[in-house]
Amino acid sequence: MGHEIESAALNRGHFVKLIVDKDNLQDLNERSTRDINAAIEFTTPETAFENVVRCLKMNIPVVCGTTGWLQDYDKAVSVCNENKTSFIHSSNFSIGVNILFRLNAELARQMSQYGDYKPYIEEIHHTKKLDSPSGTAIALASGIVNQHPGYDGWCFENKKTDKKIPVKSRREGMVPGTHTITWDSEIDSIGISHEAKSRKGLAFGAVIAAEYIQNRKGVFTMNEVLGF
Repeated sequence: MGHEIESAALNRGHFVKLIVDKDNLQDLNERSTRDINAAIEFTTPETAFENVVRCLKMNIPVVCGTTGWLQDYDKAVSVCNENKTSFIHSSNFSIGVNILFRLNAELARQMSQYGDYKPYIEEIHHTKKLDSPSGTAIALASGIVNQHPGYDGWCFENKKTDKKIPVKSRREGMVPGTHTITWDSEIDSIGISHEAKSRKGLAFGAVIAAEYIQNRKGVFTMNEVLGF
């Protein structure tokens, strides 16, 4: 993802001043980050929160695409507001996936009138993806919950319970990411899906988000970035 983000930023005429990974964490300091307009954070669930907070405390707007750490999301929001800077987190910065989020919510709203249909989510990712299910799958489940009174959360496929949306996760090869939402009944099935062909869509969306927040203050979502 780092290489893809760098490429996307350069293609849009930006200059990448600093790249930080596990081998040079000490470079994430006020001297090295001077004059940086925005930071884009794609790391691991274990390190994301600390990285985000360090940047926000240096008044650097932050775009974060790391999933699996959102138990600390509200703390990051507080740090952002305290330091009067900007922050955006998304489980998926792909423009196509954000359109899928919108379609998913509308389909769930329509399906709330038809109790015979039951939702099911499947996500497929590469074997190196650390969290399961994906943050995108969890976001899709939340989109259904927000629009359908018959559901209040998600569960793993093999632990089905009432009012929970079953989610199946598969890890294989180097698949960038596929998400499918199916509403199934005895009569028929309705499905919508998104298949990423590479990580370029994620990188492009993250750079677009960085452009959006760099001169703004507050906490934003991709709906605002894309004008939904």
